[in-house]
Amino acid sequence: MVSLYLPIVKFILALKLEFSKPQLGHLFTLVHGIILCAGRKNITQIQQAARGDRHLSNVTNFLNHSPWCVNRMQRRRMHFVMDKIRAKRAKSGDARQLIFFIVDDTCCKKETSTKKMEALSFQYSHEAGKSVWCHCVVTAHVVSESSSYAWDFRPYYREEYCKEHHLPFKSKNDLALEMIESFSAMPDEQVYVLMDSWYTSEKVINACNIKGFHVIAAVKTNRLICVSGVTISMADFAVQYLRKSDLRSVTVESQGTFWIYEYEGPLSEMENVKALLSWKDEYVNSSKPQVCLLCTDLSLDLVTIQRYYHVRWNIETGYRYFKELLGFDQYQLLSFEGIQRFWAIQFLTQNFLESQRQDWMKSDKHLTLGDVVYRIRQEYFGQIIVYVYQQALEKRPLFDILKHLKIPA
Repeated sequence: MVSLYLPIVKFILALKLEFSKPQLGHLFTLVHGIILCAGRKNITQIQQAARGDRHLSNVTNFLNHSPWCVNRMQRRRMHFVMDKIRAKRAKSGDARQLIFFIVDDTCCKKETSTKKMEALSFQYSHEAGKSVWCHCVVTAHVVSESSSYAWDFRPYYREEYCKEHHLPFKSKNDLALEMIESFSAMPDEQVYVLMDSWYTSEKVINACNIKGFHVIAAVKTNRLICVSGVTISMADFAVQYLRKSDLRSVTVESQGTFWIYEYEGPLSEMENVKALLSWKDEYVNSSKPQVCLLCTDLSLDLVTIQRYYHVRWNIETGYRYFKELLGFDQYQLLSFEGIQRFWAIQFLTQNFLESQRQDWMKSDKHLTLGDVVYRIRQEYFGQIIVYVYQQALEKRPLFDILKHLKIPA
């Protein structure tokens, strides 16, 4: 018999989700199918890839109506992930106790002809450079050492949608704030919150300070700084006053060379921070900085700030794996409750794959999530070949074998 991939079963059971046996069966089917299904995938294709014996209507009912708690699944998963990160750190003897908490948002684009799916609206997509018909999700990602886990998510609704459906409106910054405030770190752990310029606000930075977290984030060049008693935007300061002799050339491993001006002092509403005005590769006189970074940890040097901020790309590559590998945005569910449950299962699937990657990296340090998925698919295909061989030895009819494997004759 072709069985479920055992590490998936062990991972889900270790979370102690308090699901009924049928609910666990549906969860096994969905996680298994998400990993095995190649190309574009919807719930039908996911269910078929898992070769489960459950009817499609039962799987969709599990997502849309079955009585189980998404928040409990999220909490158990997060607790498991942090335990795994801390256990790995303790085993390696790492004394730095660094955790990077990354915040960003992404759009799950749909065709404009899709009307019956709940909570769709036109949102600005940074990737597309225009407004698209989509669901927008603010997400968080946790990185520590070589571990990189998708952490949490919050759906973002436009203000008009909230008024129409009598929901309290929350901005993307408010949603990011919720995830930052709910993140629990040990007293000996130093957390750096990494963000792009969209989330760099006084409210978010103050919340991080209260939690004891440091912030490294991009800021817009129109933010005001105070140099020698003169208040001026960073862009105007760079154009009017900076020359190449004022800059330092800094080479960051795997990122290249930057020309950087380091500023320390007040920045807009923030009292005392470190800001880096930087140009990549070449500096042109009287030019605006290409990137401005803010850092609330004044003890860090230029190279370390640049290196830490580069960790933020884990969430960008995470979105690519989510969408291209796991089908995060390819759902065709109409109920938004079902969609959010599907997202929660996607996060669980990513965490399983990352956990498996950590285990397999002992023999291959350059393993990616894509490599993990490929290996699981190969092992499962090998299991099918062994099953067919065993059935052939028992002289079982080919039609019965194909029927069991749900392959058309």
